[in-house]
Amino acid sequence: MVLAEKIKIGVCVMEKKVFSAPMGQIFDRLQAFGEFEVIHFGDRVILEEPIESWPVCDCLIAFHSSGYPLEKAEAYAALRKPFLVNELEPQHLLHDRRKVYERLEMFGIPVPRYALVIREVPYQELDYFIEEEDFVEVHGKRFWKPFVEKPVDADNHRIMIYYPSSAGGGMKELFRKVGNRSSEFHPDVRKVRRESSYIYEEFMPTGGTDVKVYTVGPEYAHAEARKSPVVDGVVMRNTDGKEVRYPVLLSPAEKEMAREVCIAFRQAVCGFDLLRSEGRSYVCDVNGWSFVKNSYKYYDDSACVLRKMLLDAKAPHLSSVIPPTLPWKVDELVQPSEALTRQGSGINGFGQSEELRCVIAVIRHGDRTPKQKVKLKVTEEKLLNLMLKYNGGRPRSETKLKSAVQLQDLLDATRMLVPRTRPDRESDNDAEDVHAEKLRQVKAVLEEGGHFSGIYRKVQLKPQKWVKVTNSNGEVEERPVEALMVLKYGGVLTHAGRKQAEELGRYFRNKMYPGEGTGLLRLHSTYRHDLKIYSSDEGRVQMSAAAFAKGLLDLEGQLTPILVSLVSKDISMLDGLENASIEMEETKAWLNEILTSNAKTPDSNGSPEFPWMVDGAGLPPNASELLPELVKLTKKVTEQVRLLAKDEDDELTESSLYDEIPLYDQAKALGKTNIDVDRIAAGLPCGSEGFVLMYARWKKLETDLYNERKERFDITQIPDVYDSCKYDLLHNAHLNLEGLDDLFKVAQMLADGVIPNEYGINPKQKLKIGSKIARRLLGKLLIDLRNTREEAISVAELKNNHNYQSLSAKQKNDEMRRSNTMSDTPADQDDDDDKETKYRLDPKYANVKSPERHVRTRLYFTSESHIHSLMNVVRYCNLDESLQGEESLVCHNALERLFKAKELDYMSYIVLRMFENTEVTLEDPRRYRIEMTYSRGADLSPLEKNNSAATSLHQEHTLPVMGPERLQEIGSYLTLETVEKMIRPFAMPAEDFPPATPAGFSGYFSKGVLERLVNLWPFHRQFSLNGR
Repeated sequence: MVLAEKIKIGVCVMEKKVFSAPMGQIFDRLQAFGEFEVIHFGDRVILEEPIESWPVCDCLIAFHSSGYPLEKAEAYAALRKPFLVNELEPQHLLHDRRKVYERLEMFGIPVPRYALVIREVPYQELDYFIEEEDFVEVHGKRFWKPFVEKPVDADNHRIMIYYPSSAGGGMKELFRKVGNRSSEFHPDVRKVRRESSYIYEEFMPTGGTDVKVYTVGPEYAHAEARKSPVVDGVVMRNTDGKEVRYPVLLSPAEKEMAREVCIAFRQAVCGFDLLRSEGRSYVCDVNGWSFVKNSYKYYDDSACVLRKMLLDAKAPHLSSVIPPTLPWKVDELVQPSEALTRQGSGINGFGQSEELRCVIAVIRHGDRTPKQKVKLKVTEEKLLNLMLKYNGGRPRSETKLKSAVQLQDLLDATRMLVPRTRPDRESDNDAEDVHAEKLRQVKAVLEEGGHFSGIYRKVQLKPQKWVKVTNSNGEVEERPVEALMVLKYGGVLTHAGRKQAEELGRYFRNKMYPGEGTGLLRLHSTYRHDLKIYSSDEGRVQMSAAAFAKGLLDLEGQLTPILVSLVSKDISMLDGLENASIEMEETKAWLNEILTSNAKTPDSNGSPEFPWMVDGAGLPPNASELLPELVKLTKKVTEQVRLLAKDEDDELTESSLYDEIPLYDQAKALGKTNIDVDRIAAGLPCGSEGFVLMYARWKKLETDLYNERKERFDITQIPDVYDSCKYDLLHNAHLNLEGLDDLFKVAQMLADGVIPNEYGINPKQKLKIGSKIARRLLGKLLIDLRNTREEAISVAELKNNHNYQSLSAKQKNDEMRRSNTMSDTPADQDDDDDKETKYRLDPKYANVKSPERHVRTRLYFTSESHIHSLMNVVRYCNLDESLQGEESLVCHNALERLFKAKELDYMSYIVLRMFENTEVTLEDPRRYRIEMTYSRGADLSPLEKNNSAATSLHQEHTLPVMGPERLQEIGSYLTLETVEKMIRPFAMPAEDFPPATPAGFSGYFSKGVLERLVNLWPFHRQFSLNGR
């Protein structure tokens, strides 16, 4: 059946939009059906001619763009009454973000939590709007940083994200793509804009990915993902200069949201932005008319859906008739698929039949400054009043000061209290002198670097003594008269630590994912790489994770946006030693007794084959001789630093008492990976530490290491002395402190014995303490491995059971395509149980040869305690009673190397890689192999030698990170089944974990997705056989 006259489609659109590639592709396909005549109005007609002289048409495609007379188009539609693909009146809503959100909420479509700030004139002061350092409050609704600021005017594309001081602060401006940039980070901007009306909304962590959804009618939706501009602002482009986007699957709930957006705005062809965060999806912007670029499959689908829509309106008797062959398919070239190197073993060489399925790494943070603590009792009224100011006036409540405003208040008070001059060395009042010295140290810490940072400095004020006083109302109340001030600072990731982390991320990218060097980036950009990065709460650990991610994914720019976008904090899994605090105190007491009592330390030679099995293995036999030497050398270094600090302090006393410290510039510092040449040239300490604080650091070590009055050593200070030595040898060698080299050697001998034994004095105790500290982390690692295996089994089972008849499979694909694009059910909605994981590549539209390939990466950044604990469980798990008779997961050679290495330094790591052998049956235990490697972290050898490596070290202040070493013999085969059996007794059971993601994203590969993946294999087989 044919039409007597073709249906006229009027295209009342600005020429710039009409002649775009997607519009041309779809109009060509519509005209190829032979049922439509496409009439382009053109800019001159639209802008200059009256509507009465515009062409008459049956169906109208009209949408707003820059300079478009929407009201004129509305008048034409009212005059001629064509069928409107996108209705015109609702397009006015799209220019006002406030109205967009109101319409979305009216239809029950989820949007981010938001609030409106409406100004009648620029810079209008509003009593309902409050701005503080780390939040804004609108009508009592508080938005903590990071939050998003959007102009109400939807044609203004300057969207800002403000970051919290704990992550470095600053602001990122998002804008329409300019060259290869889509955003810019401004580290100095912390105040929000006030010149117009804005929407403030919660920042939604999306894993660094944006999803754009394109509807063609309410029953068809196509989704594409791209790298979010909030990460580093660099636009990923292909060889043709087009932005790289890849199709991803929508969940049933998201398909329903697409349908509702289409209906709510009465726009059949409509693009909108979707945010996927913590298992839920939200619409954050609606754009109106939008088409996908560079997807022939999408162009086919869109033409078919539009054809049906137009025929339903003007020739319903023809709308169900499907041409046996799509007319434009006859001469069309097949789009070439992009190849990806198959990824085999890479280290052990078990053959190309293996596929890498999972990479799990637990990584210690990078090089840091020494951690410091100052304690002093304060009775000064200014400080006590400050405590009451920030604890709500409660006399018995402690106060924590972390924000820049709070610390500035404390600095102002401290400056008033610090004596202008130091007392003479022969002063009679030692207690007052010590108190003044500690106040001076507090002042120096607060002034350090010219900025405040809550992530690295915090102060606690704890009231300790009170008196009863009568207030002005005659009422008796308590008032504190003494409080304990505890200032914690230091532990800051250095420029060297950032560089180490970024370089290690780059190494992982190139070496941990076998195949081409770009293999990981290829997998990641095509949404076949499931990456999650976790960090503890400590600033140095978070920033190490962000710097590593920067190197791993080849990102650019500052660390703050990367941290907020890609790194998740998990304090319960990666922080704290509380679970093993009693056992660790017992080990420290035992170590103290052995090292300070002149008793003979354990003889490691007692068991020459297994020297690590004896109590206190690794302790130096001459510890009682080394301790006095350690004290003597510490005093020698401290005295040299005291003289340097005295000169600096004399200069500081001449500066103004009331100098304001500017808002901190940590964001700039976070992006820095080289030394401060000017400070080094001036003979100052590296970083922001001055001589006053450097002296305070060494003086505290000297005082705490040995109590002269009681003639008692404190061996818990040994790691701190070693830490300070190592830091100053690396960063302050230019100060030429005499005796520092000798002190380092003595401290290293003692620390190499003390530190490993703090986590247990023998293997069984190490296993007990390690399992308590790392129990949750171990449980999570087993969950990661289990989920990877279940996903791989599901894919393999469907693949093995599938009928590989190429011709019939191709016919089935063609039928599925037609039924999907022409049916009344949403595309892909063939299984209501589909619960796809975030950002799963859509195989129907994916232009890659192996869409089924999928690698899971889980990265856990933590501190020294968790690395030691995890390693102790891995190497000693077979000593547990429940596993007697089992061999260790770690070979004898690796046990020996670990014992000799002792230290797991900055950037040390443990990696588990899981491979699948596709040539054995699913039931075979050898189907899944685990490869375990570790690195001792920073290589200390340049500190111990005087050669070219040492010269380079002094120029860069950075120690290289050692490469991975095997924990198994070459040729051995460790199965997943064995790893699970050996680790499970020490791990938190899976059922004790809270649900990782709410319903909606709980699956990995769902049944429906798996079947669609399998349907692609015959197609690719035929593709390669025919060479087409």
